[in-house]
Amino acid sequence: MEKFYITTPIYYVNDVPHIGHAYTTIAADIMARYKRMMGFDVLFATGTDEHGQKVEKTALANRETPIELANRVVVRFKDLWKKLDISNDDFIRTTEERHKKAVEAIFTRVKENGDIYLGEYEDWYCTPCETFITESQLVDGRCPDCGREVERLKEESYFFRMSRYQERLLEHIERHPDFIEPESKRNEIVSFVKGGLRDLSISRTTFTWGIPVPGDERHVIYVWFDALTNYLTVCGFPDDMERFEHYWPADVHLIGKDILRFHAVYWPTFLMSAGLPLPRKIFAHGWWTVEGKKMSKSLGNVVDPNKVVDEYGVDAFRYFLFREVPFGLDGDFSIASLRHRINGELANDLGNLVSRSITMVERYLGGSVSRPEGHHPEGPLKGVDNLLEGYRKAMDSLDFHRALNHVWSFISEVNRFIDRSTPWVLAKDPERKGELTSILYTLMEALRIIGCLIYPFMPGTGEEMRRRLGLGSTPSSRDFRADLEETYRVEKGAPLFKRIEE
Repeated sequence: MEKFYITTPIYYVNDVPHIGHAYTTIAADIMARYKRMMGFDVLFATGTDEHGQKVEKTALANRETPIELANRVVVRFKDLWKKLDISNDDFIRTTEERHKKAVEAIFTRVKENGDIYLGEYEDWYCTPCETFITESQLVDGRCPDCGREVERLKEESYFFRMSRYQERLLEHIERHPDFIEPESKRNEIVSFVKGGLRDLSISRTTFTWGIPVPGDERHVIYVWFDALTNYLTVCGFPDDMERFEHYWPADVHLIGKDILRFHAVYWPTFLMSAGLPLPRKIFAHGWWTVEGKKMSKSLGNVVDPNKVVDEYGVDAFRYFLFREVPFGLDGDFSIASLRHRINGELANDLGNLVSRSITMVERYLGGSVSRPEGHHPEGPLKGVDNLLEGYRKAMDSLDFHRALNHVWSFISEVNRFIDRSTPWVLAKDPERKGELTSILYTLMEALRIIGCLIYPFMPGTGEEMRRRLGLGSTPSSRDFRADLEETYRVEKGAPLFKRIEE
């Protein structure tokens, strides 16, 4: 069985889970569900990044230990992933013993390859971003990424010879144009690398909350060297190399664009030094604004996914995020837009289609419809091969917006087919029962295919549609064709999505 390994970043325990965390994690879940549906052996990992100076400082301010802070905050992420119907196979915490072993192992490998040396770091450091910054990178004396104040550091440090891998990294990006996506982000990284890679400080001595450097416990390993290694830990590195060799390299690292440099420059050079294969793709998605404004605590406009799901439902929230904006671009979140899509596309287009189709099978055929003898795909099913091919291509390229466009074009086509074929008129003429049966069977086939295609995006809705058609709950690759089921025994239910009154 072909494998597919997808990851989210591991989220910092200083954060409260917000729409940005939810967006990346739902995107990874959509791909994991899609690939499982297509028959892949999927490994889908997420988790939390729990070390570093920022955590130590916050814990001290809260009068708790760093691990107490991490244990308290990690629950928020785990609970939210349950609420968002996230189907992750692993949840890695950087404070776990298995991860400590992996970090020590890769650090030792890199050191044995001659790429780690002891020196002294003197330059700027941004604690909130956990980032080393040169004088030339500062913007008005502040961090170029977050705009906050930086501190001058001078301390003994172990360095990684990142400069050694500049040309090799550029060559890899050139040979593998889909290594970094979207293209604009690839160009950004190429420009950065061509500007010159400096050796990277990878240890600190001014705090203790981290994994000690093997053989020199005065130093703790730099948080990004520690955090990025989680992708290896999940695969079994270094204790279960059979599992590791099966799943590694990762097929997709999904990240927000703010951490692109760490994933597209630091991480591949660490792996090159350690003699390990590079991930196949790093995909950096955009950010969300809220009603045209940047999200910030001071504005009080940070979107809490918990509250949105409680009010509008998990599937509506999941759908909106990937229908509203092409994946990779920035998007704007507004409750008005969410309500509009729920009322128009979910309640009306999809919900009404399901309701009236199943109602007609109950009313005219006693709740059961079988494939008529000699039946051939008709109406919307004639073009179903093109629909499925377009959907697959879009999903395989992480183009979720286009995949949903294909599905909603099909839903519109099926709704038009009902209006054209007027089953309610045919039902009045006993001599046209064969024609009526053929039309209603076509509708059930269309609903089965729609349920299959929306399942990765809205798993609860996809499963409920299948239940109402008398099918097993989880779709599979066999559902990717027409005229599949012999008989549908239907069951009507409550509206899939309730219209929201303004």
